[in-house]
Amino acid sequence: MSSNATTIHPIWLRVSHWINALAVVLMVMSGWRIYDASPIFSFSIPTGWTLGGWLAGALQWHFAAMWLLVGNGIFYLGMNSVTGRIKRKYFPLRPRDLWGDFRKAMTGKLEHGDLSQYNAVQKLAYLVVVLDLIVLVLSGLVIWKSVQFPLLRDVMGGYDNARIVHFVAMSIVVAFVFVHLVMVALVPKSFLTMVRGR
Repeated sequence: MSSNATTIHPIWLRVSHWINALAVVLMVMSGWRIYDASPIFSFSIPTGWTLGGWLAGALQWHFAAMWLLVGNGIFYLGMNSVTGRIKRKYFPLRPRDLWGDFRKAMTGKLEHGDLSQYNAVQKLAYLVVVLDLIVLVLSGLVIWKSVQFPLLRDVMGGYDNARIVHFVAMSIVVAFVFVHLVMVALVPKSFLTMVRGR
């Protein structure tokens, strides 16, 4: 069998995956520090979970990670489109398959023998997190450059609503990462494929 036949994740995918992971961690932790400087809700994030030390430091980390996430995200989406991976890996996505795989997952009967194929729950989760990251970036633009993006600001319902959208989108990413890590712990060979490609 040739090495290409056994490759599950090409090198470009693995590198962009780990860059995205780093960027998301940096953005979430610095974002929590920025949030604490002007909370939207009646709680704050423990300082030990934040990055930057103070507001200005957190903003520097946040903007640096933002450029990393956006640049890498464009590369990731571009390569997925050019190689046809989006269509091949994520579609078709049928409600019946989704419900069936969800029930199997909840009862511990979901198979993970072929890591080259995503089940319907994985397909939906990955598509949702990609769309969520796009919303996260767009709402962040409204918060950062509200005057320069008036149409986007209006779509978000104004500056204050954009902050809420940004927080909710961040919460979805954090929930995805948590579930993702749990699934990796349950199926450790999936971690190895993202490191070795096979």
